[in-house]
Amino acid sequence: MNKNRKWYTIIIISMLLLIVYIGYFFINSGRGLERVDNPNRQAVDSGIMNNTKDEKKNKLPIPPLLEDKNPEEGKAEFDLNVQYGKKEFIEGQETETLGYNGDYLGPIIRVDKGDDVKINVANTLDEPTTVHWHGLEVPGEMDGGPHQVVDPKSSWQPYFTIDQPAATLWYHPHLLHKTGEQVYKGLAGLFYIEDEKSKELNIPKEHGVNDIPLVVQDKRFTQDGQIPYELGMRDVMDGFKGDTVLVNGAIAPELDVKSEVVRLRLLNGSNARAYDFNFSDNLAFYQIASDGGFLENSIEMHEVSLAPAERAEILVDFSDYNTGDKVVLRDGSYEVMTITITEESDSSSSIPEELVDIVQYDRDDVVTTRDFVMSGMGPMVAINGKQMDMDRIDEYLNLNELEEWVVTNESAGMGMMSGETPHPLHVHGVQFQVIERNGGEPPLNEQGWKDTVMVESGEEVRLLVKFKQKGLFMYHCHILEHEDAGMMGQFLVE
Repeated sequence: MNKNRKWYTIIIISMLLLIVYIGYFFINSGRGLERVDNPNRQAVDSGIMNNTKDEKKNKLPIPPLLEDKNPEEGKAEFDLNVQYGKKEFIEGQETETLGYNGDYLGPIIRVDKGDDVKINVANTLDEPTTVHWHGLEVPGEMDGGPHQVVDPKSSWQPYFTIDQPAATLWYHPHLLHKTGEQVYKGLAGLFYIEDEKSKELNIPKEHGVNDIPLVVQDKRFTQDGQIPYELGMRDVMDGFKGDTVLVNGAIAPELDVKSEVVRLRLLNGSNARAYDFNFSDNLAFYQIASDGGFLENSIEMHEVSLAPAERAEILVDFSDYNTGDKVVLRDGSYEVMTITITEESDSSSSIPEELVDIVQYDRDDVVTTRDFVMSGMGPMVAINGKQMDMDRIDEYLNLNELEEWVVTNESAGMGMMSGETPHPLHVHGVQFQVIERNGGEPPLNEQGWKDTVMVESGEEVRLLVKFKQKGLFMYHCHILEHEDAGMMGQFLVE
């Protein structure tokens, strides 16, 4: 009887949510245009990204490398200020933003494997924040999750040793219930690790010239150029999605390159939107790295899909192009950035086939298997039927023990109005290996080190996970509105 009552309650709540959502859909089916319309951009259907190009050339901004204050070999120290800013995304319209050491986004922190790193974080905001080192394997108290709050007008000095391979990682806030807003307003930056192998590989390494960071995000601009973080029902259900795409904080920028191999480090820094990156002339490219570092071999591709928080490093060979030729980086068919060949190169262009050796975990060594069921919709999202509770430890793990995590997505939506609900799972403090997707072998570009994996509705993904650092860590959906709604748990590694 109690079991029946439980299911009756679930059905009634689900029906009420469906009624509310259907009503919202019909009432607001045309409001997306009104909310984001401005004369500097084409009118677009709600939720669809578009960019317009200014007549003047809009150069791609390149985030600077943050200065290392410690000259000692094997040590690094950085100053990182969290601050308010104002930025002109649209000419003549000043937007209120947040940034690290500047108006919007942050500088790139670059370190070497083996470095002892200290970062002096100063919060100049009038509200608390945290700084999470996304993808770094560091002790729990240095992770920058919701337990490491940096209060207004105070500071935090995390320190850790880099003990993982070369990779393109990133940093961003992780404040409980406020991550979505703070990231959306501009708090995000890249974090590079280099090692002996990355220095030896014959790949582009000249920052801002042929080694290009690309932080891709989507925004909704008001008529006066602001980016308010105001959640409607659709945003609560599906995550906050804009209709204008930015790269490194610029709308429809242009990147000038030579006719040579160029390395693009792609980060999906959006709150909720996934991207399908490709080039306008169906140009092939080669993926060389995923979230946690290099793949074993470069993989020829024509499109790479990135869920929120995922990264991919790709090599694009422009050696057959002439000066003046243009290629457009797209998401599906929507233009994201124009690449212009402005100079011929006399360098020999090549794509290395072999990259690094990855030691594969042995499934026979698995000590524990855990299930993680992602379910619910809107404010009812949950993992294993639970929402985040800072005072509850959801899982207890042992240091250096190999585990198999079975991650399933039961958020199948509710009919045509809601559709399917994907959930990208991010695990703090570890780089894992994806061993199965829906019972089969994962795609080649998912067979390297990962810290975030997309799990579509109805999918099952199996991971091999081994924690090398002690402490309290999070696992959560990286659609930030889902995370803020409670789609997160925590585990203790002892």
